[in-house]
Amino acid sequence: MQTTLRGVGVSHGVAIGEVRHMGTAVLEPPAKQIPTEEADREQGRARQAVEAVAADLIARGNLAGGEAQHVLEAQAMIAQDPELMADADRRIAVGSTAERAVYDAFSHYRELLAGAGEYMAGRVADLDDVRNRIVARLLGVPMPGVPDSDEPYVLIARDLAPADTALLDPALVLGFVTEEGGPTSHSAILARALGVPAVVALPGAGELAEGTVIAVDGSTGEIFVEPSAEKRAEMESAAAARKAALAGSSGPGATSDGHKVPLLANVGGPGDVPAAVEAGAEGVGLFRTEFLFLDDSAKAPSEEKQIASYRAVLEAFPEGRVVVRVLDAGADKPLDFLTPADEPNPALGVRGLRSLLEHPDVLRTQLTALAKAAEGLPVYLEVMAPMVADRIDAKAFADACREAGLQAKFGAMVEIPSAALRARSILQEVEFLSLGTNDLAQYAFAADRQVGAVSRLQDPWQPALLDLIAMSAEAASAEGKSCGVCGEAASDPLLACVLTGLGVTSLSMGAASIPYVRATLAKYTLAQCERAAAAARAADSAEEARVAAQAVLSGE
Repeated sequence: MQTTLRGVGVSHGVAIGEVRHMGTAVLEPPAKQIPTEEADREQGRARQAVEAVAADLIARGNLAGGEAQHVLEAQAMIAQDPELMADADRRIAVGSTAERAVYDAFSHYRELLAGAGEYMAGRVADLDDVRNRIVARLLGVPMPGVPDSDEPYVLIARDLAPADTALLDPALVLGFVTEEGGPTSHSAILARALGVPAVVALPGAGELAEGTVIAVDGSTGEIFVEPSAEKRAEMESAAAARKAALAGSSGPGATSDGHKVPLLANVGGPGDVPAAVEAGAEGVGLFRTEFLFLDDSAKAPSEEKQIASYRAVLEAFPEGRVVVRVLDAGADKPLDFLTPADEPNPALGVRGLRSLLEHPDVLRTQLTALAKAAEGLPVYLEVMAPMVADRIDAKAFADACREAGLQAKFGAMVEIPSAALRARSILQEVEFLSLGTNDLAQYAFAADRQVGAVSRLQDPWQPALLDLIAMSAEAASAEGKSCGVCGEAASDPLLACVLTGLGVTSLSMGAASIPYVRATLAKYTLAQCERAAAAARAADSAEEARVAAQAVLSGE
């Protein structure tokens, strides 16, 4: 008998197949003591395992490329964290085995993060995966992972670590479902990059029996267990229609009556550019420069290295618009040379622009590098600051841009509710706004963007979030300036229509989502989008908003 479950859809598409579960294993080593004279040998074993795991993660990243490469390189940095290694060394010195010391050091760090309510606590799947890989190597046992199968299947897991997600074979893994995670977790981001349908935050997903046939709708978050023949035919027909629409979609983003909505790509560096170009991106709406800085957390990259990386992206979009976000460090992206080590809650502390204003030399070097990278190129460079709270922040950033001789538009990201509430004031100092809906939702609802238990509050369809977006867009329109969205909300085709109706002037997303959004926008007029936006804002919940907007656009 068909039953329906609902999680959070994070990657478009439909997958129908048999359930296969991610392999699991108990990787907690026994707590036994070693003689003092064996401490040096055990410390050496621990270091060798750490370096081997870091090298493996980097190799996996090189194979995967793009967004996955950046994520896995960040995981390799976790493995090599000097504080974790020092903690393990101390535990070995008082009698722990290498594997037990590593296990306990990571567990202690994990508890500290969770207890402090840290922003990074939502990335425990990443932390646990690194720990398990090191411990498995020390124990000489295989890592649990993606199941072996000759037939395509739908993968079920508690959560998926980036190292597993990055190398999924879409020919075998039709889609995946996880019990934990959220719409902005690493596994969700990588699923979109791979084009694999995915649903996260589905309680009880692990209870689905091996071999059970399920149908996954990565757009709605619905899971149909043992779907009827009618339901399968309906979903397959919808998927075929969507594929046909995508194949016929090309050119600039626009509504059916010609209202232009530039569709831009989110990129982390030169490696993400080919996919963006292939998808027909009209430029870059979010160039995340922090990945360049994460290569070495001990010091900032040289001006020369920055120039080379920035120019490679700028050259790919002649006559196009490239919006660069200056370094967004802190919280889940700590840098030894920049981030305070003793903050009780880094998500609410010195991060983003606040860090850069405390280290003006880092900001100055980055702005100078951007200016030099753009010299002689026919590109429309725009530079924006993360975590702008008010007009004082906006002025400080604009002043820094001018002092660096940057010939570009200066903008501010709206990620803090105060920036949306006072958007018109901020626009007296900068020339555009860009809405980071992931963080804006986190701060508006006091809901960690990586914690599955509060994922309903991270749903970008929340009417209160739509109100903040509308407020920002209205302020920009009143000032004759632009207001884009570069958060994950822009990748939802239906929501893209609503955002257009709210007055958003451009949409930026992962490259894989661009064809879906382009094809959907082209089906409706601007007036229809505006009516859908009004209906969504009038709702009292995210689900009601989604249903109301869909009803308007479908003519019901």
